[in-house]
Amino acid sequence: MTPTVLDKTDYSILSILQENGRLTTKQIAERVNLSSTPVFERIKRLEREGYIRKYVAILDPEKLDLGFEAFCSVKLRQMSKDVAENFVRIIKEIPQVMECYNISGEYDYLLKIRSGSMKEYNDFIINVLGTVDAIGSIQSSFVMNEIKHSYGLYF
Repeated sequence: MTPTVLDKTDYSILSILQENGRLTTKQIAERVNLSSTPVFERIKRLEREGYIRKYVAILDPEKLDLGFEAFCSVKLRQMSKDVAENFVRIIKEIPQVMECYNISGEYDYLLKIRSGSMKEYNDFIINVLGTVDAIGSIQSSFVMNEIKHSYGLYF
């Protein structure tokens, strides 16, 4: 199936949904100057074709006692297909790992970790990541102040 080329209205709908995914079809239709039925059909097509992956609630980590944020650079002991696949499988199962990227450079992966405190992070490094045999070295950087955090894409 060939994906549809997006037009200005599709991009407007996507922008509106990124800002507030709880708006009704009618509310979105009013903003893009269409009736509800074509907007509903466009949204369903955007979902079906994968432009919209899912809808989520964005939670406040401070209120949930998960305000300590760190970036953890990980270098594997050796790089092979099996080692990398096993590492990725393990990392996907660790709830404190919010994001994981395979990167180029001195390290192999960059992890974004959330915890309640420096002590919890230290326990996480020792008792969770420290048990992953594939890891050769770790370097941590701690977030002191978040300057910009954007959830949406721009177009």
